[in-house]
Amino acid sequence: MGIFVFLLSTKAGGLGINLTSANIVILHDIDCNPYNDKQAEDRCHRVGQTREVQVIKLISKGTIEESMLKISQQKLKLEQDMTAVDLGEEGTIPADIATLLKASLGL
Repeated sequence: MGIFVFLLSTKAGGLGINLTSANIVILHDIDCNPYNDKQAEDRCHRVGQTREVQVIKLISKGTIEESMLKISQQKLKLEQDMTAVDLGEEGTIPADIATLLKASLGL
């Protein structure tokens, strides 16, 4: 059985294609927006995928990509924390959301 390799950048791989014949995604470039990376990963997670999908991110230690990955993970966690909070009464913003917003703005 031959090996078929389809090499795309994260941006190109994240737009308008389905890659259900693939089950290994190797991200070699980290995007500033973590959702662009997730979109590229999800190209293999489509209807018709019959195998487990493995995602590998190529990150060299001590490089800017390592820092970008950490920031990307923080952005995703911030989004998850903010959307998981119960807003309570209309027009009120809980203190924890205000704290998260201040942290995201560097205040």
